Amino acid sequence: MSHKKLLIVQVAGLGADLANAHVDALAGTGLSFHALRPPFPAVTCTAQATFRTASAPADHGMVCNGFFDRDARRTEFWNQSARLVQGCRVWTRFRERGGTVGVLFWQQILGEEADLVFSPAPVHKHHGGMIQACYALPRELEEELTRNVGAFNLRHYWGPLASAKASLWITAATETLLDQPERCPDVLLTYLPHLDYVLQRHGPTDTKHLPDEMEILGDCLTRLAKAADSAGRELLVWGDYAITPATQVAHPNQVLRRDGLLEVRRIRGMTYPDLYASRAFAMVDHQVAHVFVPNPDDIGKVRQCLETMEGVDRIEPRAAHGHPREGELILTAAPGNWFAYPWWDDPREAPDYARHVDIHSKIGFDPCELFWGWPPMSVSLDTSRVGGTHGRNDALACFATTTKLADTLPENLVELATAVRTWLDNA
Repeated sequence: MSHKKLLIVQVAGLGADLANAHVDALAGTGLSFHALRPPFPAVTCTAQATFRTASAPADHGMVCNGFFDRDARRTEFWNQSARLVQGCRVWTRFRERGGTVGVLFWQQILGEEADLVFSPAPVHKHHGGMIQACYALPRELEEELTRNVGAFNLRHYWGPLASAKASLWITAATETLLDQPERCPDVLLTYLPHLDYVLQRHGPTDTKHLPDEMEILGDCLTRLAKAADSAGRELLVWGDYAITPATQVAHPNQVLRRDGLLEVRRIRGMTYPDLYASRAFAMVDHQVAHVFVPNPDDIGKVRQCLETMEGVDRIEPRAAHGHPREGELILTAAPGNWFAYPWWDDPREAPDYARHVDIHSKIGFDPCELFWGWPPMSVSLDTSRVGGTHGRNDALACFATTTKLADTLPENLVELATAVRTWLDNA
């Protein structure tokens, strides 16, 4: 029994305005891009989970790039377990009928209902440093891709050295799989991350770096379009969010600490958040912040405290139909603003991990990890260096496809994912 063949390419930060402004760079793909409204919040894990399930964050549970374990009193950013994404996958019935699926470099794919999985999975050494490695199913896939493409360098994927080299490696790895029709899954999902780096560093109006990065993206997509065509596959390209200029930063945890709502521990002059004793704290992620308030009686005071902070557009309670992972209060930044996680205003109080790429220890996403700081080989603490941000969903992303997925163009990501599910079900 033959099955439909599809390559799905998710491009980080590919907004509709960006695609329109750099149409020549994308011309080699032969694709026409259409506007697409992302989910809220418009961040990576939320968007990818929305696509995989064709459902809203209130249903699939990825309410941002992290979540707060209320029992353990610990934040979890970039946890890779597929079980965190709740709901039936768009490809479930397709696989039940014998179709195969592979996923490269998407978030939360370890343990996914898929036939092939490839994801960065370094081993952190006990005394510091890490062993670069990837998680691969089948197990021999990492060795095979390393032999054909070279070893994947995680430092090109995130941190001060993050660059287009990550997208170029993933493009080559995807081409390698597409060139093996006997083992490449019928539906293959892959990811190109590098626009996210340049846009967060320099913003979407940058004229020095962005044109070159868009040319690289165009080359990657053109290569993948040709590889998909040679393999007899349809192609879908979609962006998860649009990055907008970052002009001002807000620090909700500083405000909560000044009002005695966020408690800290002082250790050797450094401070660490005490989430056991705190009456409130903000788990921030770009332009959204989930504020957790253990005692319902404190919600009013916490809200009143945060209403005094500049840069906030909305403060909303978790909706009755909201997901339990959401905070008791949800902050949305005003246009041009974003939320930073620090609770200190004196850099001498910063915890040891603040000056490192440490995506698991911080109580929020930290775009400053894209910049070198001081002392040498540390990351910056200077939030003013961030040029672009995202999370609000009023800036449109985009998509393009070689096949007609629906009678009308999908207007939002849930509709696009639903169209993919229907297309696969009608194989």
